[in-house]
Amino acid sequence: MKRVGKLSVLAVLALMMVIVAACGKKNEASSSPSASQAAAPASESAKPSDSAQPSESAKPADKKVVLGFAQVGAESGWRTANTKSIQESAASAGFDLKFSDAQQKQENQIKAIRSYIQQKVDVIAFSPVVESGWDTVLKEAKDAGIPVILTDRAVDSKDTSLYKTFIGSDFVEEGRKAGQWLVDQEKDATKDINIVELQGTTGSAPANDRMAGFKEVIASNPHLKIIASQTGDFTRAKGKEVMQAFLKAHKDIDVLYAHNDDMALGAIQAIEAAGLKPGVDIKIISVDGVHDGMQAASEGKINFIVECNPLLGPQLMEAVNNVLAGKEIPQRIVTKEGTFTSDQAKEALPSRQY
Repeated sequence: MKRVGKLSVLAVLALMMVIVAACGKKNEASSSPSASQAAAPASESAKPSDSAQPSESAKPADKKVVLGFAQVGAESGWRTANTKSIQESAASAGFDLKFSDAQQKQENQIKAIRSYIQQKVDVIAFSPVVESGWDTVLKEAKDAGIPVILTDRAVDSKDTSLYKTFIGSDFVEEGRKAGQWLVDQEKDATKDINIVELQGTTGSAPANDRMAGFKEVIASNPHLKIIASQTGDFTRAKGKEVMQAFLKAHKDIDVLYAHNDDMALGAIQAIEAAGLKPGVDIKIISVDGVHDGMQAASEGKINFIVECNPLLGPQLMEAVNNVLAGKEIPQRIVTKEGTFTSDQAKEALPSRQY
């Protein structure tokens, strides 16, 4: 009986060892990947869980570029053409354009820019109403990581890191071209030539620079004298109003220098109303080259126009793409422009785009 008992115990122990070994193999098998699991592509195994959050900088590949643009206003034919160019170019580029009209008020532009910052647009572009007073809001855009591009007009900020580039005309050079034409016309003058000046919006870059360039060049002829200067705010109505005041105050005006075509066109109305012949009794020099100005020049009412190209849209969209792509771009991009005498305006008018 004792021998049988010992054999029974050994049999039980042997059975238990078989069971443990079987369990171990089962557990080992369950912890090893199956053949199909082992063959799964690395991209599948590296796929993040549903709870993983994308980084803030990650954007869907099909997301439209959002461009916030704060325009000066609609004060002239030039500005209308400029706005159209920007809107059409943004549409062609596939951008989502957020557009605002500041109605020639700086506070409206600052408000618009802050709105674009809050909306987290990709790029902010604007044509500054005036040169000064932008540092605070531009720093807000920089701190938000939103690049800024200036178009048409510059700012006087000493911190050039606040914007990526300035696309537009060389206003000082425009003034020089206007002055040089007059110097050439009056090189044989033996008496004083009296000039009145219709300036653009006070404090604006084109007004400051077109005045500076003009004065710089006419200083070479002591007979060329500016006897009156006043702002016409770049508008036709104000140009007419100020010219009427000039004509009442001065009976011996020889030349009108207008900082844009619209003011010149308003002045022409005042000159004709006074019984004088524009372009003959009073020579007229203007800047822009918009359709109405070119028409007046072709009729001999404006003697000389310095072109200021408003079609900046394509250059702006190219700059936006380059900035977002991390490419280095020039901090100053100058547009190409020409000049027109009356005969040249008549020839160019049929094919004019603005």
